[in-house]
Amino acid sequence: MADEVDQAIATYEELMDLERDFEEVETELIRQQVALTKSLYEKREALIKKIPNFWALVFEQAPPDIDQYVQPSDAAVILSSLTNVSVSHFEIEDGGKGDPRSVSIKMEFSENEWFENKVLEKKFWYRVSKDGNEGLVSEPVAIKWKSAEKDLTQGMLDLVIKIWEQDKKQGSSDSTKIKKVKDYTADEKALKEKMDATGLGAVSFFGWFGYRGLNVSAEESRLALEEEAKKRAERAEGKIPELTAVEDEDEDEDEEDDPYALEIFPDGEELALAISDDLWPNAIKHFSQAHEVDLSDNDFEDDDDEDEEMEDGDEDEKPQAKGAQPPSKKRKA
Repeated sequence: MADEVDQAIATYEELMDLERDFEEVETELIRQQVALTKSLYEKREALIKKIPNFWALVFEQAPPDIDQYVQPSDAAVILSSLTNVSVSHFEIEDGGKGDPRSVSIKMEFSENEWFENKVLEKKFWYRVSKDGNEGLVSEPVAIKWKSAEKDLTQGMLDLVIKIWEQDKKQGSSDSTKIKKVKDYTADEKALKEKMDATGLGAVSFFGWFGYRGLNVSAEESRLALEEEAKKRAERAEGKIPELTAVEDEDEDEDEEDDPYALEIFPDGEELALAISDDLWPNAIKHFSQAHEVDLSDNDFEDDDDEDEEMEDGDEDEKPQAKGAQPPSKKRKA
């Protein structure tokens, strides 16, 4: 029986190693794709600079996994002031050997009534924690609101920045150490109250700039990857890993040990991926769809006008022949 258990464990570990191999191939494909498409994106950027409101229209046709986070007040800012969007894989730029899954998303704005920033850039680092969790982590980005009334995050982003600065002063981080509610500072308590009063469904798109994710430092990630590589090498040599006992955790403690308890935008990683993997590479498609919708609306308006003219016009007037009709203004993306 013990031999069967050991064999099952070894097989499971082999499957996990194989899954990791697939991930490494996918990561390398991203690295190559970034290099191969660099000149194409540069050419696209030069062309769309000649098109007014290009990115505003792209956001107007954003897919549901982005649009669901845009409140009406956010749309007013984006449609009137957004001038450019760019995505870069900053860890591999200029010959860098970092992780190509790390991305920077930059949004540029014209003068507007809400905030002073002309550029809002948010970076996401791909990190692995010591307990095996992996994904994008970030640092909050401050927005200089022109007044408290214009703050679309209702003061929450400013509190996130304040708490972030306090956390940095405390030195090294550890993703496995989650602060208890009873240990919250005054600012953390104030933030939690604002979050509870607002509700997740009403948080501004600009709250996304406050996303932090798991508290995984570059050092913790480096050590975790080294440990994983060591274990994979041992498994490749046929060594069966030792089982470690998992301690039962108290349910009340689980509720308090939520790493996202003070996250004003818990879906920050999902939104970053939706922008970098869909909106950014498919911008031309979304822009074409925006024009398609606009032209369709015009067609409906023209049809209504024609119907009214036909009702009021001479009954003896001949209908226009099909061959003489102008071509449809609609076009496929």
